Amino acid sequence: MFGRRGVNADGLQPRPRVPDMPPRPAAPAPAVPQASPMRAPEPRAVAPASIPEAAPAAPRPVAMRSANVNEAAPRIYPLVLQRIDTEVAAKLQRDELSRQLADMVSEIVIEQRISLNQAEQRQLVAVLLDDMLGLGPLEPLLADESVTDIMVNGSKQVYVERRGKLELTGVSFRDNAHVMSIATRIVTQVGRRIDESTPLVDARLQDGSRVNIITPPLALDGPTISIRKFSKKGITLDVMARQKNISPAMATVLKIAARSRLNILISGGTGSGKTTLLNAMSQMIDPGERIVTIEDAAELQLQQPHVVRLETRPASLEGKGEITIRDLVKNALRMRPDRIILGEIRGAEALDLLQAMNTGHDGSLSTIHANRPREALTRLENMIGMAGVNLSPRATRQQIAAAVHLIIQISRMRDGIRRVVAVTEIVGMEGDVITTQDLFTYQYEGQMPDGSLKGTFVSSGLRPHFITRAEYFGLDRALLEAVG
Repeated sequence: MFGRRGVNADGLQPRPRVPDMPPRPAAPAPAVPQASPMRAPEPRAVAPASIPEAAPAAPRPVAMRSANVNEAAPRIYPLVLQRIDTEVAAKLQRDELSRQLADMVSEIVIEQRISLNQAEQRQLVAVLLDDMLGLGPLEPLLADESVTDIMVNGSKQVYVERRGKLELTGVSFRDNAHVMSIATRIVTQVGRRIDESTPLVDARLQDGSRVNIITPPLALDGPTISIRKFSKKGITLDVMARQKNISPAMATVLKIAARSRLNILISGGTGSGKTTLLNAMSQMIDPGERIVTIEDAAELQLQQPHVVRLETRPASLEGKGEITIRDLVKNALRMRPDRIILGEIRGAEALDLLQAMNTGHDGSLSTIHANRPREALTRLENMIGMAGVNLSPRATRQQIAAAVHLIIQISRMRDGIRRVVAVTEIVGMEGDVITTQDLFTYQYEGQMPDGSLKGTFVSSGLRPHFITRAEYFGLDRALLEAVG
């Protein structure tokens, strides 16, 4: 992102510095404890009193950025890099760097005869700060709490998801190199790399947001960044009931299921809310239990005090040192966990997780990509086959039936609202077939005038198979009342 300091774009040395002007005797500048990133002080072109101060760090709506700022930023940014030591600048607090950049931008604006008023200069300083310390043009979108997903398709097209719907924004990058510099900054923070030899990476931001990056030659139209933002608001089952994602009775049953240490599989499509529901379910876990979480890119945010978070590691440039989810599941069994939470089942680790569920690690949770509960069981069976163990179909299904107690199917519906459409209990085996029963389903009834879907969460009225386990925890009466 940053070029060689002290050299112009055409390879010539920058103009000689003018000797320092003597300080004003009336109002000496206050001492700054941090080191200054400026290369050498230059004569002030305007009085200090007229230099605009940087706006405080706050969420900035994308629409507020002036067109003049968008045009001026590519011209001013290289000139700022020539006059600043980026290594020192990166160590400064944002407020201090903002003050010094405001001074420098004012000088450059006058030298280059760029027409920017004070408000636009403050916007420009914010843009420069985002590029130096954050994720550049994406910072306003990250600060916008109404945005749940950010999708960068090359340098000129950025989409977001708000309230379940996709919108094209006015955000853009200077060029594909600018997108790559932001992508490199993201993956570097979590010890990974992105280049032609490793053109796709799963990573995370410091706040827990999940990131997927894929670059040329695999992405034909330029680097692509997909960010699933981590919600700063704690989502609980009660909150989901108020938002109509589930019914109050379903919330009660799911709380009892988590308290009763059932092994639960959350099934759904991409972006359906599986991880959000998993986080909500995990809040029912007793604080005294030892929990081990295993993920490709750590994004689960458990509130319990005793949590061990494990994350996979890709292979090095030499193709060595890779640590897979299966390796971590096997290691977790030696860590004396009370519960194992697997972010997502994708392959052969399904067998290791089922064996853990069958050997005393009740209450384990995981997610799986599937469109229906029965399809989730089929996918689980296929993944066990990836482990290379010679099990008959009947033996595989017996493992599944003995290990998994409950499947929760969640879906993002066409009105943008995520709803739990089925709570399915695994009852046992009949011959070679796994038998199930639905405790709750969502019945679609039509569409409201505002475009939202109309439907009802319906209880089947069946007696839950796990009633004896709920009775052991003293929750049987509440369970019967919820499903009745």
